[in-house]
Amino acid sequence: MYLFGMQAKPKLNLFDFTMIMVSFVIGMGIFRTPVNVAKVSDTPFIFFFIWIAGGLVALCGALTYAEIGSRYPVTGGYYKIFSYAYHPSIAFAVNCIILVSNAASMAAVALVGAEYISAVAFKDIAQLQTVQIVIAISSILLFYAVNLFGLKMSARAQNILTIIKISMILLLITPLFFADLPDQSAFVSRGNISAGLMEYVKAFGLGLVAVSFTYGGYQQVINFGEEVQNPSRNIPRAVFTGIFIIVLLYLSINYAYVKVIGFEQLKTSTNISAIMAGYIFGDAGERVMSVLLFLSVLAYVNVVLMSNPRVMQAMSEEGVLPKAFEKRTKKNNVLFTALTAFAALGSLIVFWAKTFDEILSFTIFLDCFGMALSAATIFIIRKKTAHLNNTGIYQMKLFPLLPVIFITAYTFVAISIFVDKPNTGLLGLAILGGFMVLYFLAKKMNGAKAPE
Repeated sequence: MYLFGMQAKPKLNLFDFTMIMVSFVIGMGIFRTPVNVAKVSDTPFIFFFIWIAGGLVALCGALTYAEIGSRYPVTGGYYKIFSYAYHPSIAFAVNCIILVSNAASMAAVALVGAEYISAVAFKDIAQLQTVQIVIAISSILLFYAVNLFGLKMSARAQNILTIIKISMILLLITPLFFADLPDQSAFVSRGNISAGLMEYVKAFGLGLVAVSFTYGGYQQVINFGEEVQNPSRNIPRAVFTGIFIIVLLYLSINYAYVKVIGFEQLKTSTNISAIMAGYIFGDAGERVMSVLLFLSVLAYVNVVLMSNPRVMQAMSEEGVLPKAFEKRTKKNNVLFTALTAFAALGSLIVFWAKTFDEILSFTIFLDCFGMALSAATIFIIRKKTAHLNNTGIYQMKLFPLLPVIFITAYTFVAISIFVDKPNTGLLGLAILGGFMVLYFLAKKMNGAKAPE
């Protein structure tokens, strides 16, 4: 039985928060999307240029969110900044989409991890798909239980899993230093470079979609807000340190992919991590990598379960979700109802995860919409919190250039998706509008007033 009440909240230190930051970004993407980027790149130069451009955009965004988090350090910040800067209806609509998208991402990633581990441990079982579903749901329920023990327990688990995840990436880079590599004299593509300017722009846009997906996630760190020790100082420090680690790791592992696998071969490879591991462990490489990738999946599942209930808490505080979603357990200060609801949603989506690729096409579009809108709040929040200037909060250099670069880049990605799949874009906008209508219906039914 859970009792609810007030007590001193445990705080995340700088190391905890940096590990959370890294885990939000480094998921399964870096073990898949390099193939997608290589396919649309004529040369390794374009390939690496897209990854570097994505890293610079991520840095601009990370510093923008660092200042937002420093100026407005509240739990569930990714919901509240929309409400604070624009209107609660926009906050509700965008964050409903993001919650469903995050639950679907968690479900799909858990299923991918289950596929890796089941291929090694249960390869001879007839009902392999059923086993994979059971493993995926068990992964979600395991870290649901971990999160019930409170923020510090889930943060400790996250630290361990994130260190394993970083170690795995470093492990994949090691063939560069001691393995006998194949001859990659064709490191530079021999393909004919005859595409026109617009074809290059389109290819860059499509490549940036995959890269943006791989770099995405850091914006969720502002959901922890007041649960961070000395947030005005530690939020920007953790964001900057985390994004630096991520960019360095991504560029290193992509260089290793191209050098070891070969650029042309990378375009058609299906399991690049297993290929890399084979150069280190030989025949055992696939099994070792399957276990490590599964642990990487667990890190993502845990951090998503940590963050998203805090968004639901913020929505409850503003009267668009029932009050139960903002209540915390007395013993461990856990958002029990919100955590349970989000874990249940993710578990249910596992059964429909086969359609996640279709869902992903419009959730990425909406993520772009949400990222551009959320970053643009810095212009409004700076005016509303001008009294905080020169009081020790983080203030980014080169303002307003950095947020303008970030917003422009994500607008470009959204346009690229819309041009490539216009029906997907229209569907995404229709769903966003539907959630806005639902907000006003919910407010009317609850009889609650929109917050000032």
